[in-house]
Amino acid sequence: MPRRQEGRQGRSQRAMSSAISAAPPPPLTPARSATEESGWSNPLRDSADRRLPRIAGPSGLVIFGVTGDLSRKKLMPAVYDLANRGLLPPGFSLVGFARRDWEHEDFAQVVHDAVKEHSRTPFREEVWQQLAQGMRFVQGTFDDDEAFRQLSSTIDQLNKSQGTGGNFAFYLSVPPKFFPKVVQQLKKHGLADAPEGAWRRAVVEKPFGRDLESAQELNALVHDVFEPDQAFRIDHYLGKETVQNILALRFANQMYEPVWNRSFVDHVQITMAEDIGIGGRAGYYDGIGAARDVIQNHLLQLLALTAMEEPASFDSDALAAEKTKVLSAVRLPKHLGRHTFRAQYTAGWQGGAAAIGYLEEDGIDPASKTDTYAAIRVDIDNRRWAGVPFYLRTGKRLGRRVTEIAVVFQRAPHSPFDSTATEELGANAIVIRVQPDEGVTVRFGSKVPGTSMEIRDVTMDFAYGESFTESSPEAYERLILDVLLGDANLFPRTEEVELSWKILDPIEKYWETHGTPAQYAAGTWGPVEADEMLERDGRSWRRP
Repeated sequence: MPRRQEGRQGRSQRAMSSAISAAPPPPLTPARSATEESGWSNPLRDSADRRLPRIAGPSGLVIFGVTGDLSRKKLMPAVYDLANRGLLPPGFSLVGFARRDWEHEDFAQVVHDAVKEHSRTPFREEVWQQLAQGMRFVQGTFDDDEAFRQLSSTIDQLNKSQGTGGNFAFYLSVPPKFFPKVVQQLKKHGLADAPEGAWRRAVVEKPFGRDLESAQELNALVHDVFEPDQAFRIDHYLGKETVQNILALRFANQMYEPVWNRSFVDHVQITMAEDIGIGGRAGYYDGIGAARDVIQNHLLQLLALTAMEEPASFDSDALAAEKTKVLSAVRLPKHLGRHTFRAQYTAGWQGGAAAIGYLEEDGIDPASKTDTYAAIRVDIDNRRWAGVPFYLRTGKRLGRRVTEIAVVFQRAPHSPFDSTATEELGANAIVIRVQPDEGVTVRFGSKVPGTSMEIRDVTMDFAYGESFTESSPEAYERLILDVLLGDANLFPRTEEVELSWKILDPIEKYWETHGTPAQYAAGTWGPVEADEMLERDGRSWRRP
C-alpha cells in the first residue's frame, strides 16, 4: 500500500502523469438529474423515451472508509465503469476519507490499481485521465474536527475547479458502530446542508441495525441530519439486473401474472447459498449470523418483489407502498420450533479441498451460537397468497453459490395418465436465477420420445448472457448512479427496514432461548433437520 514519500514531483509523475492534460470531450451529453436541482439540461431527456441513457448531472462522491475491501473491489471500480460508459459528468469528483497518510496522488494510485484489477469494462487511459482530475484525499479519523473542516474546504474547491455545483453524496462504507459519529460530524460542520439549488445525500450500507430497536435508533439519527428523501440505504441485491427483472417478468407479460396467486401456486422457495466460509469477517459475522446478515434484508426484499401487487407506477413512492403493504401482511407460523431452523457448518470438503468448521475459524469464540445457516417459513395474509407458504433459506459452506427464487406450482387437479407414466414428473416451476447464471428457467412436463407414454421434467431457459450482447452492469454501478440522480426506486425505505426486523426479531429471540444450533458438514446442502422442516409440510427443498 502506498505511503507518504519525499518528492512530491515523483509521486505526481507516477500516479497522475497526464491527468492534468486537457480532458477529452465527454462521450455523451450530460443529462438532467432526477431532481433537476443542478440546473443541468439535456434536450434529449425531455422526451419520454426511457431507453435513453440516464446520465448524472454535476456531482461528486465522498467515500468514508475508502481503504476497505468494499470500496476497493466494488465502489471505486463502479465509479470508473460509470465514467467509462459516459454516465458521469466531465467534472465528476471522487473524495476519499480515511486515516492513511496519503497525498492526493497516493489516493489516485490506489483507485487506479483497484480499477485495473476489478473494473467490469476495459481500461481506457483517456477516461482515467479525466476522472483522475477530480480525485482528492482527506486524511483523518471520524472524531477529527480538523479533518472534517478540511473535507468541507476540499468540497468548496471542487465546486470551483470541477463544477460540481455543490452536489455531493456521502457514502458511509464503514462499520455500523461508526455511523452515528460520521453523521453527527457531517451535521456539525455543515456538510449535510446543501447550498441553494444543490443537494446533499447520505448512503448507508447494511446492516441497518441488528434488531428493530437499533434500526429505529439508526433511522432517527440519520433523519435528524438528512431528510428521508436524502437518505439512501444500499441493499446491493436490489441493483442486480435479475432482481429488477422480477418486475418485468410479472408485469410486462400476460402469461405469468394470471397464475401468480394461491389458486395455482403451491409454495415459493427463496434461496441464497454461498460456498465460502466467513473468511476474514469474524469480527462482523460472529453475533450477527446468517438470518440477520441475509434474510432480514436480501431475502425479505426478494419476497416483497415476488409477492407484491402491481404498483400504480414504477416511481419510488409507488414501489415502496406495495412492498410495505406485503411486508405488513407477512405472518410467522405459530410453532417457530417446527418452521424455523438454524445451524453451523462443521469441517468437511468444499470444491475438493478440506474446509474447517465455523468454530475453528480465526476469531470465533469456540462457544459461539451464531448461525451460519438459517431457514424459515412465513405466510402472507392477503387474498392473493393466503395458504401459500414462503420458505426462505441462506447458508455458508453449502453445495454451491446460487441465489434463486422458485415459484412452485400445484400439480394438475386431474391426470388422465397412468401413474407409471408420470412417476418421474415433478411440479411445474418458474425459477428466477439471481446469480451466478442470471436468467429464468421454466420447468414443465413433456413426453419422452418413444412408443410408450412416459412424461418427464424438461426446462426452457432464458439466460442474460445468451440473449443480450451487453453484459449486465454490476449492482453498485446502478445504485451509485441512482444516488447521483436522486432515484430511490431500488433503495429500501425506513418502513421496509423496520417491518423486516419485526418479522425476524421474534425468530431470533426464540433461538436465543431454545438450545444451540444444529450442525451440517461443509460442502453439503445444510442440516437434515432443515429437510425435515419442509417434509412436515409435505414438500422438499430444491437442489439448485
